[in-house]
Amino acid sequence: MDYRYGSHTVFQIEYHFVWVTKYRYILTGEVGERVRKLDRETCEAFEIRIVKGVVSKDHVHILVSCPPTMHRDYEAHQRAHVGQAVRRVSAHQEAVLGRHFWARALFVRRSVR
Repeated sequence: MDYRYGSHTVFQIEYHFVWVTKYRYILTGEVGERVRKLDRETCEAFEIRIVKGVVSKDHVHILVSCPPTMHRDYEAHQRAHVGQAVRRVSAHQEAVLGRHFWARALFVRRSVR
C-alpha cells in the first residue's frame, strides 16, 4: 500500500472527480490539451498526486490522491481556474462559451483503502 504522510497524519485517500462541460464536444484539440496542462499545474500547486486522468470530448475524469482536508479547495480552484483560463484562449472561444465553461453537475467519489 502506498501511504502518504503529513506532519501528524498517515493517509491514503483518493477522490474521483468528474467535471462536465456546459456545451458538448468542447474539450477537443487545443482546448483539451490546455485543460490537461492546467489540471497538472493545479495538482502540483496543491501537492496533489494524479493517479489517473482522462480528458474526453465533453467531460474530465480525474482520480487524485490528496490530504483529507484538501479536496474542497482543489475542486473549487480547479473549476474556476481552468474555466477562466480556457475561456481566455481566444475571443472566438469566449464568444462561443459565454460566461460558464463547466456545467453545474459534478461527480465526486471518495475512496479510502
